[in-house]
Amino acid sequence: MAAPTTDLSTADRFWADAERHLVRYAGAGDFTREIIDHAAGSYLFTESGRRILDFTSGQMSAILGHSHPDIVDTVRRQIGSLDHLFSGMLSRPVVDLARRLAETLPSPLEKALLLTTGAESNEAAIRMAKLVTGKHEIVSFARSWHGMTQAAANATYSAGRKGYGPAAPGNFAIPSPNSYRPDFVTAEGELDWRRQLDFGFEMIDAQSVGSLAACVVEPILSSGGIIEPPIGYFAALREKCRERGMLLILDEAQTGLCRTGNWYAFERDGVVPDVLTLSKTLGAGLPLAAVITSAEIEQEAHDRGYLFFTTHVADPLVAAVGNTVLDVLTRDRLDERATELGAFLRRGLEDLAGRHDVIGDIRGRGLLVGVELVVDRSTKRSSDELGARVTRRCLELGLHMNIVQLPGMGGVFRIAPALTATEEELAEGLGILDQAIGDALTGFGG
Repeated sequence: MAAPTTDLSTADRFWADAERHLVRYAGAGDFTREIIDHAAGSYLFTESGRRILDFTSGQMSAILGHSHPDIVDTVRRQIGSLDHLFSGMLSRPVVDLARRLAETLPSPLEKALLLTTGAESNEAAIRMAKLVTGKHEIVSFARSWHGMTQAAANATYSAGRKGYGPAAPGNFAIPSPNSYRPDFVTAEGELDWRRQLDFGFEMIDAQSVGSLAACVVEPILSSGGIIEPPIGYFAALREKCRERGMLLILDEAQTGLCRTGNWYAFERDGVVPDVLTLSKTLGAGLPLAAVITSAEIEQEAHDRGYLFFTTHVADPLVAAVGNTVLDVLTRDRLDERATELGAFLRRGLEDLAGRHDVIGDIRGRGLLVGVELVVDRSTKRSSDELGARVTRRCLELGLHMNIVQLPGMGGVFRIAPALTATEEELAEGLGILDQAIGDALTGFGG
């Protein structure tokens, strides 16, 4: 039996209990050393009375900010009437959300499966693709993140692959098209993405046993360091899939529902996926996800006995929240707001880059922005220590930032404020980041 902690202060007791009883699930990362009491809008509030500006909208999910009044009203109303059902039963919020999602999407995407998390939606999509095609091999980006469940984890390459035994056979990676750190270059030194894509599929074809089922990719690789493939890339990728009889699955966990300035990030490229997965932003912080596909693919899956029966499939409570999210996005024209605020944020970051040489690259779209830190702009040499120092100083000053640190890349800040943030709040965050970079560089030897 664990020793009592009654002789400790309230905060010390909290951390002692956390250390004693919680599984640490973030790899080598530690829990943020703050006790969060409540949250509202763009801010988190700690038990000690600190106010922290949230530049990640929770886990890149709370696109309407924290405790949005419309979401709060919906949860209070819905949980008092209908929250959960046997998985084979239907309710109006579920059917309404499926119909309304189809209305936001181009043809032929019209059939929806409502689930809980991004990993679960990718699991369901990959399972559907394998059944429909009768094949089993899956291709994804080398910097991808699709989740930590079986098939989703097998398609994830940015982290979490070592130490868990062999991955399922038939999972392949193609190079991520990183314009800032290109591996295939033109005569002008820019990313030659066509040659890179051709090479990637030459390697896939060499390894495949002739059973390529699907390619699952993010329109903007977030955990991979906010990497956005150039215009034209996805059309070419789609053609590679068609040539091989593969389905194209787009994972818009973080990019979907107005975050990038479009309702869906794939709209920029004029490419419609065979299967679309949504999560994070769909529930605005609550556990809601969706798999959306065509009637033709759904019919083929059904004819073959498609089975993805989960405890919380088609739950009415979160479906009602999803409908409210669509209401607010439409009513407040948050796609336009993401474009406007994204331009404001980028201008501010470019101003910071003019004062801090350690800002090597600014990329992304709308309110999903990446800032890559480097020690030397000419060589693009990175430093994990610098990124950690800036992140730590930001939190001390009242700004929560998330930094991605992967081998071969500099530390990349993922900046994803709520779509409901104000220019004043973004300016506050930019000011804190400015000070944090300056403070972190004091005494930093590179």
